[in-house]
Amino acid sequence: MADSIKPAIVNEDGGTPPKWKVIGPGLVVAATGVGAADMVATLVAGNKYGYGLLWAVIVGVIMKIVLVEGAGRYSLATGKTIFEGWRTLGKWTTWYFGPYIIIWGFVYGATAMSSAALPLAALMPAVDLRIWAVLMGLAGFTLVWLGRYAFFEKVTAVLVGIMFVTVVGLAVIAAPNLPEMLRGLVPLIPEGGLFYTLALAGGVGGTITLAAYGYWLREKGWITPKWMRVMRIDNSMAYVMTGIFVISMLIVGAEVVSAAGVSLTSGDRGLLDLSDVLADRYGQFIGTGFLVGFWAASFSSILGVWNGVSLMFADFWGHMRGKAAGHADTLVGGKYFKFYLLWLTFPPIILVMLGKPVGLILAYGVLGSLFMPFLALTLLGLLNGKRIEKAWANKLHTNIALGVTALLFIALGVQQLIKALAPLLGG
Repeated sequence: MADSIKPAIVNEDGGTPPKWKVIGPGLVVAATGVGAADMVATLVAGNKYGYGLLWAVIVGVIMKIVLVEGAGRYSLATGKTIFEGWRTLGKWTTWYFGPYIIIWGFVYGATAMSSAALPLAALMPAVDLRIWAVLMGLAGFTLVWLGRYAFFEKVTAVLVGIMFVTVVGLAVIAAPNLPEMLRGLVPLIPEGGLFYTLALAGGVGGTITLAAYGYWLREKGWITPKWMRVMRIDNSMAYVMTGIFVISMLIVGAEVVSAAGVSLTSGDRGLLDLSDVLADRYGQFIGTGFLVGFWAASFSSILGVWNGVSLMFADFWGHMRGKAAGHADTLVGGKYFKFYLLWLTFPPIILVMLGKPVGLILAYGVLGSLFMPFLALTLLGLLNGKRIEKAWANKLHTNIALGVTALLFIALGVQQLIKALAPLLGG
């Protein structure tokens, strides 16, 4: 049967003792999920509402822990990839995921390259922004094409270190107001801030790469149920670090941007505004250091997507071509993996050079608004009933947490869907 459970595979990995390491797949998925857009959203939240939405940031981190743990638990408990699981829920999952991953990759490739190029163009303006964008795409392509997972993980850890030291250091310099921070833990929604609260809780650190976690577990060699506890520690610690990072950005928004009395430009360029504010207030060294952290956050997302989403596509296309799970064509370095890596890098260069067509952006917005609700709801289906052994199925509290997460992402998805369709509706 399509949805039968694989037999127990506890010791198929040779009996390696399950030891947790600080650098693991959790760090990769967390670093990949936090990009420049998340940094801007958190800065603006701190600027507009001070510490009033601190609780929403923490709720958002908890939801990502729940989602990523669910994806990891399914993979370890069943020996199946997340795409194999989705197929057991019906053909509709394939009809959604196939177009989504193609369109998403095309548009995201250009967006990610441009984001990583912005701080470099600010640091070295003699080189055109578009040239930097192409160089960032080619750098990510080369590192992922030539490197294996262990190398990719180490490079990501270095970038995370740069991000962490830069942003947490800024928060310390900004001297947070601790009593106000404590008040921000009380769940209150500011007047007119409902959808902004939803966006902050649901958006930070949330992308398609959450679903890539199981693939990175496989690359790490964590492939059986005995790694379950290690996986949970890995995931939780990584998102605790993400939480500290995001809260630090909130502090900078509340203490530095608010004091400067400036309005940040929308999108990634808002971080360039912040670097100017930091340079004026603390000196050019701090402003430049922040640009380096901005670059590290953006480039870590390039590496994570180029590796993780290429693995997801390779698995998807391998199954469409009738390949067995784990076939060489679907793994890192396989021809399907390499195809998507090429797709993420070279066609988007056209968008970087010529601008983004409205129709493609519209499709990207519509499909993108539905992915996180898709992930949350499908995990509820995969982690209950006959698709998973009872020992690893959801407990009541996990179902409640996933259900609340699904509802939040549905609300956020509807909001984003309306925004994406606004050009067609005359909005």
